[in-house]
Amino acid sequence: MGRLLGWDRIHSQTTMELRGTKALVVGLKKSGMASAELLAQEGAEVRATDLKPLDELPGAAELLARLNVPFDRQMPEVFEGCDLIVLSPDVPADLPPIEAARRNGTRVIGEVELAAPFLRGRTIGITGSNGKTTTTSLVGHILREAGVPVQVGGNIGTPVTAMIAGSRADGWNVLELSSFQLETISEFRAHIAVALNVTQNHLDRHHTFEAYAAAKGRLFETQRSGDFAVLNADDPVCVGFAARTAAAPQWFSSRRKVSPGASLCGDKLVLDGKLLMTAGEIPIRGRHNVENVLAASIAAARAGVTHERIAAAVGTFRAVEHRLEFVRKVSGIDFYNDSKATSVDATLKALDAFAGNLWVILGGKDKGLDYAPLRAPLGAKARAVLLIGAAAPKIRQALEGAAPFVDAHTLEAAIAHAYRAGRPGDTVLLAPACASFDQFKSFEHRGEVFKQIVNQLTPKD
Repeated sequence: MGRLLGWDRIHSQTTMELRGTKALVVGLKKSGMASAELLAQEGAEVRATDLKPLDELPGAAELLARLNVPFDRQMPEVFEGCDLIVLSPDVPADLPPIEAARRNGTRVIGEVELAAPFLRGRTIGITGSNGKTTTTSLVGHILREAGVPVQVGGNIGTPVTAMIAGSRADGWNVLELSSFQLETISEFRAHIAVALNVTQNHLDRHHTFEAYAAAKGRLFETQRSGDFAVLNADDPVCVGFAARTAAAPQWFSSRRKVSPGASLCGDKLVLDGKLLMTAGEIPIRGRHNVENVLAASIAAARAGVTHERIAAAVGTFRAVEHRLEFVRKVSGIDFYNDSKATSVDATLKALDAFAGNLWVILGGKDKGLDYAPLRAPLGAKARAVLLIGAAAPKIRQALEGAAPFVDAHTLEAAIAHAYRAGRPGDTVLLAPACASFDQFKSFEHRGEVFKQIVNQLTPKD
């Protein structure tokens, strides 16, 4: 299969020489800890740093002690005297001491770039503002159901450095890749790269939409002739990536016929000119998930999976946790957890999946986004908007008059109000359009709390 597609069986990158390298790992969450372990195994002289003290970093103290890696709180001086700096995804690459280290000749990379030369087999890299986790999980599911050796990780679950041991020359590494991970790559290569969409997000980190889009585009700039770039034909930024890659563009569209690639024609999904399945056979709701299936089907087909096996696997796929996840129906009211909807565009896609009668929970930590695009769909579909978290005043100011507003402040109060006032046939939707870090540890934590509260509701009399 690989030779037919023009790929080497074994990853062709030269292994990075790390022995004796003075390396600093910045950030000690999962990616940072996996990076420190790889560096130590390869004989580098490793140091580690984080803004938090070591006792506030779960698992880090034990790991560093085992590896004999010293730790310092993150101060400008810890960046000095390094040959290599490895950034965790949540560490901005433009911090002044990091910029100074670059000027002094220090190589600055991310965890994905560190892992790349050691990763065996071929790689499918998936990025986008929305739908990355669902599509990454779906591609992994399709390959696994088709009997193809595969492992899934990156921004979802397992850091890439922790996937090295499980990688194999005849297998696939399916990676969800965020803009934070992609902005620091230079040699990392995806044999099949996927861009689902690029819409306003993470402007608090990237500062401008152009910089955010450019970070996404790095995934395609490092591809080679013989690779495939799977691109959304309906997204102008994704269309622009075709001019920035040596890979062969493959298109998907839910609006029109495209070639080569996959399209939604009426209610039929057509892949490479042949019927794949109908939209009604897709078990996850929302038009955006039809697009995710189109993109995933192209990636799986280019990895050698037949139409029949792709369609069969899609039919057995279930929604990923915290992504338009049905939680419970109680007293005739449905509750959906879309805590992963941390951008305006993600919330728009969630709203599009429902006909109306919605109680929509919005708010959290603002990411510098414009909430105005939510005005029309909320006006058409929302019984009320329940505001929580730090961004509530900004959201109210942007959307005042679109629908009734309730200043709930907390998730528990928002659910209680919606349940008390809701009627059979209504839906309570958590799709916050914001990050979670004002009241929760992560979007997963926020989603778990939502589900816990919902599962404790008692039926109305």
